[in-house]
Amino acid sequence: MPDGMQQNDLSAFWMPFTANRRFKADPRILVSAKGMYYKSAEGKDILDGTAGLWCVNCGHANPKIVEAVQQQVAQLDFAPTFQFGHPKAFELASRMRDMFPAGLDHVFFTNSGSESADTALKIALAYQRARGQGTRTRLLGRERGYHGTGFGGISVGGIVKNRMYFGSLLAGSDHVRHTHDLEHNAYTKGEPEYGAHLADDLERLVTLHDASTIAAFIVEPMAGSTGVLLPPKGYLKRIREICDKHGIVLIFDEVITAFGRLGYATAAERLGVIPDIITCAKGLTNATIPMGAVVTNKKIHDTMMDSADAAIELFHGYTYSGHPVAAAAGVAAMDVYKEDGLFENALALEPYLENAIHGLKGLPNVIDIRNMGLVAAVELAPRPGAPGERGYDAMVQAFNKGLMIRVTADIIALSPPLIAEKSHIDDMVSMLGDVLKDVA
Repeated sequence: MPDGMQQNDLSAFWMPFTANRRFKADPRILVSAKGMYYKSAEGKDILDGTAGLWCVNCGHANPKIVEAVQQQVAQLDFAPTFQFGHPKAFELASRMRDMFPAGLDHVFFTNSGSESADTALKIALAYQRARGQGTRTRLLGRERGYHGTGFGGISVGGIVKNRMYFGSLLAGSDHVRHTHDLEHNAYTKGEPEYGAHLADDLERLVTLHDASTIAAFIVEPMAGSTGVLLPPKGYLKRIREICDKHGIVLIFDEVITAFGRLGYATAAERLGVIPDIITCAKGLTNATIPMGAVVTNKKIHDTMMDSADAAIELFHGYTYSGHPVAAAAGVAAMDVYKEDGLFENALALEPYLENAIHGLKGLPNVIDIRNMGLVAAVELAPRPGAPGERGYDAMVQAFNKGLMIRVTADIIALSPPLIAEKSHIDDMVSMLGDVLKDVA
């Protein structure tokens, strides 16, 4: 342990999404980070195979972002954006507009992906009311979807544990089937061939509830936190067609995929399907300062402006929306993405990661491997009567070997910073291969 840790009582911090009792019995403490590596409390280098939590796309302690944050906090540490403004928020919004697909022109700032999801749902409801469709209050999501931890995001999300503990949530929410199908799509490289027809499950819900009651449908183009679930070819295009047909707002949750994870600024751009709203966070500021955003098309924004029945067109916001220091970090991150060609690097490394990760096929208990962009997943067979235990053990073993991985139950995910090189991928896959043998 580093100086001060011996007397530091670990019990006070109730850790999020963590097996607290297990962690505090055998803590994995990180004390510094630079580039592709964390440093553990024991002084060991830990190769960051997950970009922190899908978010440190530019690598740790990027000098340009660090400098921007230092300068901004000294110049303007905070300014409200309720009825006031400051330059960096407007600059960042303009940069994002220029980076995102044409037509997605307006940016509302939040502080996290969870807030972005709830904000997007509220904007969709407000838009339907503004255009005279106030009966449209139902919100639709997908099984195995993850849209953060707000009540709205949990309601449309499809992770059982997120839903079972917190009561009835938002009334009227419903879900289409997920697309994960190992029988047809195991060991997929990129978009699966099978599953486009599953988009028609949205038509089933329209028939069940009637389009006049449905405000929005939210979906992750590539679901990350639920185990790297890849979109079947043609699936999202069909979803777009159904939403257009029935006047449903289509929201892409790109908290993970925005800012280069799939080799483009957005998954929408890569996959050729443009939603009405995109939510983002994580890579927006390289996770240096918490920040999220909701990016809407011109039609939604202008309808809200032109049909407003009060001076404040959208009665919603957060104290820290467009925080000056976060905005400065975001502007610097946009510079790094462009100047260092990080989206292009992610796209160039995709086939190398694909070839390397699929080389693990045949190792003990591996039942699927899949990849897209700079993301890869290895799915393991669960231990009888103990789902998730093999994945948890793999995470601990990987850390002990010097690698950080992300696990969802028995699914292992790799999503390294976009600054990664081939040698880093070699090291990650090699260590992971050893881990899979250890937890057989």
